[in-house]
Amino acid sequence: MVHSAVALDPLMVAPTGAAEGYQQTDIGVLPAQWKVAAMGDLFSVSAGGDFDPSQSSEVCDATFRYPIYSNALTDDGLYAYTSCPHHKEGSITITARGVLGSANYRESPFTAIGRVLVLAPKARQDGRFFASYINQCVVFAVESTGVPQLTAPQVSKYLLAVPPIEEQEAIANAISRSNELITGLEALVAKKRAIKQGAMEELLSGRRRLPKFTLAWQTRSIGEFADCAAGGTPSTLVAEYWNGNVSWMSSGDLHLKRVSSVPGRITNAGLVNSAAKLLPEKCVLVGLAGQGKTRGTVAMNLIPLCTNQSIAAIYPSLSIVPEYLYYNLDARYDELRELSAGDGGRGGLNLRLIKSIAVRLPPLDEQAAIAGVLSDMDAELAVLESRLNKARETKQGMMQDLLTGRVRLV
Repeated sequence: MVHSAVALDPLMVAPTGAAEGYQQTDIGVLPAQWKVAAMGDLFSVSAGGDFDPSQSSEVCDATFRYPIYSNALTDDGLYAYTSCPHHKEGSITITARGVLGSANYRESPFTAIGRVLVLAPKARQDGRFFASYINQCVVFAVESTGVPQLTAPQVSKYLLAVPPIEEQEAIANAISRSNELITGLEALVAKKRAIKQGAMEELLSGRRRLPKFTLAWQTRSIGEFADCAAGGTPSTLVAEYWNGNVSWMSSGDLHLKRVSSVPGRITNAGLVNSAAKLLPEKCVLVGLAGQGKTRGTVAMNLIPLCTNQSIAAIYPSLSIVPEYLYYNLDARYDELRELSAGDGGRGGLNLRLIKSIAVRLPPLDEQAAIAGVLSDMDAELAVLESRLNKARETKQGMMQDLLTGRVRLV
């Protein structure tokens, strides 16, 4: 149910008539016990004021340290702190310029500055519910020219669903519990990533050795122990070169890291009549070009495939455990990007540069052991990230049901 005061979305408004216990309203079908009210009837809507530097403080007694919020989205708009808050706890802020309509519930006294609207409840309402409702269900129409912005009179006209206060609180509590779960998982994922990063730095440099490994390491360039090749792209003008049975990987697929499938397909004719090469499993793949994140990104193919010309493939060899080389280069992303050819590093990487990269190589059994430790960490991270994604999806579905009254908690 997405709506605005200017125009309702006809796809989200149910047909005339409603099931028992529900009612047809101007913003769609709602539970019979819910009301519809304009935002200005529920809240006093005002604009944020000008910033007064004399009232801000970076460090002060926590008792008198209240946040100042701006129109920014980063850190929920946190700008600075003040000992002189202008607004009461329990209010809602809404971004009103540029990115419009991002609502946040403010649980402590605060000050809003710049292009921020403040919604202060006129009577007992659960601001947590309405902040979630605004983010999920309301699309603000831009009524001004130039830079998109919202005004207090404009926002005051928007219609909101209003459950009884007990149901507002029950819905808000359910969403809060979901947020707490997501926040906890995000913190755990961040912690595990930091642990893995530390392990990579220590194990791949030899600063920390795994038990029972004592033999000396060597330093060799990639070109000394492995063959390298770039791929190619069949002509897009020849239809018979495409949509065949040969997996073809573009540089945009490098973010997959452990590549077990790709959407691209070429035919055997496309493979033969282009610079593309069919790669064996477990090549280490490096992005050669691009000013975005692709250049320097490292991946490994777990299936035979070919690539475009913007990917270098380092073939497996008897001198290297492929997974060890993958982790070694993956940990050196910034270094690979700095290694670019051409003026100011804008030319991208090339095979000559890839072959020149020096790699510290322990004996093969130690390479395998290090790769095994890091692989186990990746597997643990993958489980946590899957749980996090599932929690986010569950929250999204729950919000759609609870905020529209399709599922009732009281």
